[in-house]
Amino acid sequence: MLATLWGFLYSRWLRFWLKWLVRLLTGKCELQRVVEAGGRGARTTLRLGPWLLALQVLRSAVHVDEADVEKCVRDIMKEKKIEQRNTGFKANLHICLLQISGYKKLYLNVESLRKVPYDSDNKEHEEQLIELWNLLMPHESLKARISKQWCDIGFQGDDPKTDFRGMGMLGLVNLVYFSKHYTEEARQILSHSNHPKLGYSYAIVGINLTEMAYSLLKSGALKPHLYNAVSGLPQLEHFHQFYCYLVYEFDKFWFEEEPESIMHFNQYREKFHDKIKGLLLDYDVILTLKS
Repeated sequence: MLATLWGFLYSRWLRFWLKWLVRLLTGKCELQRVVEAGGRGARTTLRLGPWLLALQVLRSAVHVDEADVEKCVRDIMKEKKIEQRNTGFKANLHICLLQISGYKKLYLNVESLRKVPYDSDNKEHEEQLIELWNLLMPHESLKARISKQWCDIGFQGDDPKTDFRGMGMLGLVNLVYFSKHYTEEARQILSHSNHPKLGYSYAIVGINLTEMAYSLLKSGALKPHLYNAVSGLPQLEHFHQFYCYLVYEFDKFWFEEEPESIMHFNQYREKFHDKIKGLLLDYDVILTLKS
């Protein structure tokens, strides 16, 4: 009963006067203190969450284009009576709004790519698939487009297109990105995947990790990493970089755990997923694979 009464008094009366007193003493509103106290990165951007609901002008800023963010910042400063010459606040808020709006746009871009089905009649799709083979198997020619050779890099059958059904072109683009930008690491991991006891299907696991990266992005769990790693608009490139981190770390995790067989993949996949989600709870986290 007392707790309920205290909550009512605090929300309806005391909180207002405490905020007024702190502003009187510091000369800064609550929004200003939030943005200036944490500097740049996830700690500040994530703390803006309550303000997204409280201020109409701030809610609108989440959906604006990059070119309009500066105007939104000025409008917010005007509404909260913050001097325009306060360049530190202005710069930090600008970055926060870019990160928040950029995260939403990044998700839409990733989702759009995921919804594109692999089309064997599409020349660009076919070229990317052949590029993946050439990057991973530079000393072995692909004898035919439909071939059992695809199993050598971890596809399930003679035609890889069937393995992209769940993640669409996003799965292929991720595999190619890792193989192109971290070629030595990709070939090394492919070699690991052929281990006689602890081996796994490289391409299939890679597509599975695409789903993991996608689900973390969709749920919002990836915000701390992206807000710390990108001082501005998160781009598709940054999603691909996070995927590369997952592939590299999963390979290490798999061999450290030494599963009884590939039949236990789902169990260890979830254990790895939980590990990554735990790391992403840290507001200072940055999960990147260094070149």
